[in-house]
Amino acid sequence: MARRLSYSARYHHPAEKVYQALSMREFWDAQMEEFRKLTPQSEIETYTVDANGIDVVLKQVLPRTELPAIAQTVMSKDMVITRKEALGPFDPANTKGTYTASIPAGPGSLTGTQELFPTDTGCTIRRTTEVKVFIPFINGKLEQMMLVNLVDLFRGEAEFTSGWIDANL
Repeated sequence: MARRLSYSARYHHPAEKVYQALSMREFWDAQMEEFRKLTPQSEIETYTVDANGIDVVLKQVLPRTELPAIAQTVMSKDMVITRKEALGPFDPANTKGTYTASIPAGPGSLTGTQELFPTDTGCTIRRTTEVKVFIPFINGKLEQMMLVNLVDLFRGEAEFTSGWIDANL
């Protein structure tokens, strides 16, 4: 059974400014520098901004020895995570997109939708995630662990994004 999570990151910046940041290569390069503090093997695989919106593919390698014990039982090698982030063209009312994370020969899937929309005090990015692990008996524990880690990741990324916008735009 899949588990779901909805997370909202609230910004004091207008939606246009957050979208502008997300469309800049400099933003993603700076974010990868932050990722490298925890996962030294982090890189941008592809980055595209055009009339269809924003598409970014990120790759991170988590050493097996750094994984929680329960994850080490199903991962015999380092965990290579490929994240795909997409946002459509900017829409002042509601910009929609998707994201996924995959692990080669991984035991599950992670997919989600994201929306960027204005609020009275700035804007919000709402992410709705679904994780599913295909290993009987431990699937629920791994799914819950993934969701807890996602909240930490999303929170950290939102703080980084807000700080980056304050410093650069």
